[in-house]
Amino acid sequence: MGTPWLTIWELYVPRAYIQPPAEQINKNNATKCEIPPIDLSKLDGPEHERVVNQIVRAAETLGFFQVVNHGVPIELLESLKLTAHNFFGLPAERKAVYRKEVSPSPLVKYGTSFVPEKERALEWKDYISMAYTNDNEALQQWPVECRDDALQYLKTSHQMVTKLLEALLGNLGVELDDSNIDAFVGKKMVNMNFYPTCPNPELTVGVGRHSDMGTLTILLQDGIGGLYVKVPQDADMENKGEWVEIPPIPGAIVINVGDMLQILSNGKYKSAEHRVRTTSTKSRVSIPIFVSPQATQKIAPFPQVVEKDGVARYREFVFADYMNSFFGNAHDGKKSLEFAEANSA
Repeated sequence: MGTPWLTIWELYVPRAYIQPPAEQINKNNATKCEIPPIDLSKLDGPEHERVVNQIVRAAETLGFFQVVNHGVPIELLESLKLTAHNFFGLPAERKAVYRKEVSPSPLVKYGTSFVPEKERALEWKDYISMAYTNDNEALQQWPVECRDDALQYLKTSHQMVTKLLEALLGNLGVELDDSNIDAFVGKKMVNMNFYPTCPNPELTVGVGRHSDMGTLTILLQDGIGGLYVKVPQDADMENKGEWVEIPPIPGAIVINVGDMLQILSNGKYKSAEHRVRTTSTKSRVSIPIFVSPQATQKIAPFPQVVEKDGVARYREFVFADYMNSFFGNAHDGKKSLEFAEANSA
């Protein structure tokens, strides 16, 4: 029957958001990733080695995996999703005070798409980005509507991040301790992403093809779905070169490998190329924590890995320079890694 008061504008995708055909996502063509989540509580017991092997294998193949019994309270995860919806439901003028050009704090940025001035087509999303320096600055400068949950999420996930890095770096022969942990996770940021309902999801994307620039991303997705990961051509698994959907699992957190971990491991671990589909039925939220090196940190493959491999696939650089390159270009798969390739100096 339709709704008589529905206007033509509510059925219309503005031209600026219509993706080239090659970038559009046909959900009917994607298979679901059926890999079961990893139970992190078993890292502390007799199955420690088996769980470490699961984490390592996931990082070496897809670069994406889900974890349960991760130590972040389930009630907090549910509250975070509600908080994100409430924030994006605020009047436009309340959110607009945090736009990059006018934000009262360099720690907080509200925006849309990724790099709008460089993109052929805009991404169908809004986001609020909250950089972490210390608790006091977060409490003073992050938006009051979401700061408490976001800060709690950041703090309660820290032990999980440490355990994951201990497993991944230990497998490379690198010990993680208080003296070097900042080299991998010294910079932290919480984002809240909002993907409003779209009248024609086939024409748009929520986020275009990209890999994350940091070390690890800790992602809470809601129950709606729409997160797709590309299986690398050289992965020891099925569906090589295809996009697979990461189905939401209640209570689980998604972990994905970032570019820095791929570089530090000399290519042994794979940063995950991923993208997000829009939906016509219900608005969607996701809440990632990005953990990265400090901006001044020098990055290069670990010497012990290079010695074993016989070649360094990436050159040394300062992380701030990588960030400038990453944010200076539109999303384009894993092209961001070209900046660090050994022959690019």
